[in-house]
Amino acid sequence: MFDLSSQISAFLNYCKNRKALDPKTIKAYAADLRQFSFFSESCFCKETICGYISFLHNSFKPKTVKRKIASVKAFTHYLMIEDIIAANPFDKIETSFREPILLPKTIPLDTIKSILSLAYSELSAAKTSYSVKSAARDVAVLELLFATGARVSEICSLTPDAVNIIDHTIKIYGKGSKERIIQIENDDVKKAVDNYQSLFKEEILSCGYFFVNRLRHRLTEQSVREMINKYSKLVGNNIHITPHMFRHSFATLLLEEDVDIRYIQKLLGHSSITTTQIYTHVSMSKQKEILATKHPRNKICI
Repeated sequence: MFDLSSQISAFLNYCKNRKALDPKTIKAYAADLRQFSFFSESCFCKETICGYISFLHNSFKPKTVKRKIASVKAFTHYLMIEDIIAANPFDKIETSFREPILLPKTIPLDTIKSILSLAYSELSAAKTSYSVKSAARDVAVLELLFATGARVSEICSLTPDAVNIIDHTIKIYGKGSKERIIQIENDDVKKAVDNYQSLFKEEILSCGYFFVNRLRHRLTEQSVREMINKYSKLVGNNIHITPHMFRHSFATLLLEEDVDIRYIQKLLGHSSITTTQIYTHVSMSKQKEILATKHPRNKICI
């Protein structure tokens, strides 16, 4: 007898032990398949899957729908290779759909400058040991977010051996356990990271992560969001800024400086160039500059 709940548990164990997938991927699979199991009432067939897909389209945004369908597809693939089911129900189900293009939100360069300047001012004005260390950490986090284009989870998950103070390189572990190395070439960023490391040497050693909070635990993504929100409000910015917007700004501004998109793809850790190409839609200021200076009409005098 087919027990959907047991098969989902077996699939998650397979993902962990045999596929060695990233824990975050497994967590997402678990949540999506739990929802599918609840909807399907343990019935696994074409009709149920079609009903579930309709439910998803009526309940979630396209990007979420795509991920949840992919989770069920991955589970189905597992059932096939383990000979638990004889036929793939997705063979006769149309799952493709047009996703709206959602342009990534970026931060104006002058706003980034204002936030960084304020963080440095707080460091200069700090009087107590605690305030100096807190401000130094804020500066280092902000500088690395913008200097590397890393995700906030990647910054918070940095280990001491991933940050090479001598060569000034950062080894980042991205999605799917992919590694990439980013060089730090700006002197201010180098100094910010060096200063933080010297102030927190003991805490880093005991915690096992490079960025440490006041409890000597790993700095959380939520703490970084709150820190950015604090500086954003203090500089009088009226748009909500998230850590991921530093990543979007990093990519867009590099593109506007004529950096080849394949280099940007590598820096961001994207496995597909298609993912990176979204930034070509954002770079409107570069487009305006090209039309203003390069268009052949400018050579025609009447």
